[in-house]
Amino acid sequence: MRSHPRPPARPRHRTTVLAAAAAAVLLPLAGCAPAAPPPDPGADPGLGSYLGQDLAWSGCEDTATNAADAELFANPALECASVEVPLDYDDPDGERARIALLRLPATGASEGSVLVDPGGPGGSGTTFVASVLPLWQASPVAERFDVVGFDPRGVGSSTPALDCHTDEEYDAGDVPRFGAVYEVTSAEEAAELAERCTEGSGGVENLVNAGSVNVVRDMDVIRDALGDEKLTYLGYSYGSELGAMYAVAHPERVRAIVLDGAVSPDLTASGFRLSSFAGLQARFDDLAAFCADSPDCVLGPDPAAANDRLHEIVEPLVETPAPTADGRNLNVWDVYLGISGGLYSEAKWPEVVSALAALDAGDPEEALALRDTFYARTADGAYGMDFDTNIAVRCMDAPRLTPREQTALAREVGEVAPMFDLDVFTAGSYHSECEAWPEPPTRGEPWLDGAEGLPETLVVSVTGDPATPHEGGVAMARALGAGLLTVEGKQHGAYLLGGSACVDDVVEAYLLDLRSPPAGARCSL
Repeated sequence: MRSHPRPPARPRHRTTVLAAAAAAVLLPLAGCAPAAPPPDPGADPGLGSYLGQDLAWSGCEDTATNAADAELFANPALECASVEVPLDYDDPDGERARIALLRLPATGASEGSVLVDPGGPGGSGTTFVASVLPLWQASPVAERFDVVGFDPRGVGSSTPALDCHTDEEYDAGDVPRFGAVYEVTSAEEAAELAERCTEGSGGVENLVNAGSVNVVRDMDVIRDALGDEKLTYLGYSYGSELGAMYAVAHPERVRAIVLDGAVSPDLTASGFRLSSFAGLQARFDDLAAFCADSPDCVLGPDPAAANDRLHEIVEPLVETPAPTADGRNLNVWDVYLGISGGLYSEAKWPEVVSALAALDAGDPEEALALRDTFYARTADGAYGMDFDTNIAVRCMDAPRLTPREQTALAREVGEVAPMFDLDVFTAGSYHSECEAWPEPPTRGEPWLDGAEGLPETLVVSVTGDPATPHEGGVAMARALGAGLLTVEGKQHGAYLLGGSACVDDVVEAYLLDLRSPPAGARCSL
């Protein structure tokens, strides 16, 4: 099904943030920090004690939060440090947070840093850079720039951590389950969630300072600590929101910003959710057509009937989750999360079809594996994608819906994505997961304002992206006055992850030498 990919110009292998690179040799590594730069004259004077931080780069083996990361971080090519930021920017003399950094130092004379965020909210930039390390090492960007992944506040190795539930509770399904919306069906359940998140995160102040507005301010402190006069940044998916917000907040401090899998700045949070579900449905329709080409397709020979056939396969799990070999039970929410993750890349479609066929035959193991991949669950039971932080950030980013609005949203999801139109997902009465959050949001709608006269940035948008549809990338490029690279394909994210030399060459020309692609530029995966 893949459309005529170009042969790569240099060795590449496919990977994602959910697939770790090969094991590395465990060796200690000591690093020296460059001389601290003078304070930025344009910086907030209240942040003086945070400017010019002297980063103590050293080996990363002691910074991992799970065994899988420990194996990745042991690579002697990597260095780690942390940056202090105010927990609350309205009280810079109060409590401090620490933002974890991981870098691959430039192999030549460093011209600065490329700061990387893989998305989420809840994705770890340190894990992402470490897990795709061979791709970075093959890239000319790493010859001239340090590649630096960061863990946004609450994520990974950054502190304070934001926790609502334990890994064991995620294993047991004792967490708010996500179908069309979160399965929060009463004010009492919403209040319980807010209380759990407050207690697990060490207090209200830690929890309510997690929003994107503060993450963007953290990025500017990181830029200063790295010694970069201007920011060079690569953000995927949700990371495109952070990059766009930074460009608007600090246009004079932007060198280069790449937004891959860009989120539309024109949509409300509910509108964006509906567009993403419509994108997932479009890719499921494609998967159904792909499956129908085989005579024994588990979804049947008619792609138009695939939604109903999917419902037949999964509905028994609504009342009776399937026991698995490791003692966990696979429920219908797990299956849909796994399918959704599999739809993020056309290369994963055969795995989705195989998992559904096995599930239909009574074997839940492949569907469980897809669910675990979605969560980035490691072999030791640690969850690499932080969905507690995801909730916390989104609760501080977007206006809260009333129960009537949340219930209507669930129904609309069933309309735009009939693969999700099961009663368990769409027929209930729902409350927002953020209904009882202890503070109001710090970001409004629209979330991007004043995007005029900015330095030229670059948006990369895949035509068949199931999570951040192409129309959103076009809207982001228009809002920022950015260059736009349109990529033919069916995948979420393209640079380094898509195996396309065409995409990589365009992005690298921009990151290295600020050469934007011509109008109408296109590549394919």
